[in-house]
Amino acid sequence: MTALYRKAVGGSVTETSQEFGGEGCGELLRRRETEKYYPPDVAALKAYLELTGGDDILSLSDEKLEEEMERIRGELGARGE
Repeated sequence: MTALYRKAVGGSVTETSQEFGGEGCGELLRRRETEKYYPPDVAALKAYLELTGGDDILSLSDEKLEEEMERIRGELGARGE
């Protein structure tokens, strides 16, 4: 359920890639961190709200779902999550 929520509201994720080599192939040769942004997903929000007891979510338009997503993000921001 947490993964579905994260997909619904979007956000940034730091990804780390490491390259090993050398004689014993255990030596760290290169490490790179990149930050990727994933936009909010309206379909995931719809599924999340439906699973958590949203009222008649299927009848909402995409615009109303986006408004609901922004409302939820605002509430979470106010709580520091």
